Amino acid sequence: MNDAAVRTHDTPGFALRFQSLFDDGRGFAFPCDERGEVDVSALSPRARANYLSARGAVGRDFGVPAVVEHAWH
Repeated sequence: MNDAAVRTHDTPGFALRFQSLFDDGRGFAFPCDERGEVDVSALSPRARANYLSARGAVGRDFGVPAVVEHAWH
């Protein structure tokens, strides 16, 4: 196993989190860089649709997205 694979798997990354305005336990999170930029082309079709939907519903269904540290499994 190379060092890049170990670093990617062992270190936390970042997620762009869209928190529901109506239900504290609900929302969406998408992998992103430290600036909150999501590589849309790397998302699955379902995740891409969810991302675009959440982005379009900010202020209506979701709060302003926040960049958070996240350990992807």
